[in-house]
Amino acid sequence: MSQTIFSCALLAGLLLLGLFSVDAFAAQSCDRDGEVQFVCGITNPEDLFQIPDTPWVIASGRVSDVAGPIYAVNIRDYSARVIFPAGASAPEHDTVTYRDCPGPNTSSFQPHGLTLREGDDGVHTLYVVGHGEREAIEVFKLDVRGSVPSLQWIGCIVAPEGTRRINSITALPDGRIAATNFDTAGGELWEWHPTSGWIEVPGSQMPGPNGLVSSVDGRWLYIGGWSDQALIRLSRGQAPLQIDSVKVGFNVDNIRWAPDGSLMVAGHVTRCDDSSDCELAAARVAKVNPTTLEVRQLVDYKGNDYFKLGTVAIEVGDEIWVGGIRGSEGIARFPR
Repeated sequence: MSQTIFSCALLAGLLLLGLFSVDAFAAQSCDRDGEVQFVCGITNPEDLFQIPDTPWVIASGRVSDVAGPIYAVNIRDYSARVIFPAGASAPEHDTVTYRDCPGPNTSSFQPHGLTLREGDDGVHTLYVVGHGEREAIEVFKLDVRGSVPSLQWIGCIVAPEGTRRINSITALPDGRIAATNFDTAGGELWEWHPTSGWIEVPGSQMPGPNGLVSSVDGRWLYIGGWSDQALIRLSRGQAPLQIDSVKVGFNVDNIRWAPDGSLMVAGHVTRCDDSSDCELAAARVAKVNPTTLEVRQLVDYKGNDYFKLGTVAIEVGDEIWVGGIRGSEGIARFPR
């Protein structure tokens, strides 16, 4: 075969391979592990958020030291595609709502925690915790009216001065955002509004506050106590302050609402504190009743070379999807 013919054949082969989604290749290296199956071709999907009334899940690609992607995952065919930075619309800064934001700076953006504020007619607001050149919540317009969700950067909320690392966020009523400052020596929660900026949440000081969701009316915050291996419930805007907690038996990373109104609490066990009955686990998931704080264990997974450390769980149809980090290359799918 001549050099020219070989080069053309090679180019044609590469072009043909490019027609396949990333999932076609990843499927060869993420075979099912017993009852556990995988959504393949996603690097470190640290957080997951299902877009209501759509077949799409947003996943943040948590990659340290380099820019990471944001994915859209189709729950019908388990395909995944990057929607940021590839495929994103040109930035359009909302200088009224995010007037303190210095402008776009996502070249080294390392996406982490996610939350969504539902909008009208298929256009929502997606908030993404970002590490890298700056510590901030990056804000996007999320448009789901097309065949694939699309993102457009519209602003940022720079982290409160002195915080160690913003981890998880939740959308509150009246345009407010709450966030956890993860610090195992002693962190706290913060609340942001366009007019007031950041204000520390009273009574929220605790070791290792991690995951975070809020009730629809904003009266309650549910916090993942990573250090205490507990789910913590904190009242908001009420006097006297009320705080309750329940042990779940693992280091809580993220929390999500389940369709039945319970809390999906996910994390892992990476330390045992000299307890003889403690076993390490790559992923654990429990359901917690937000009123009674009753705990029901759902998942205890030892992991494998493909899935290393679980961080978040959501219910998708008759499955539980668990995202992960530390070299995890997909979303683990457990039968519910």
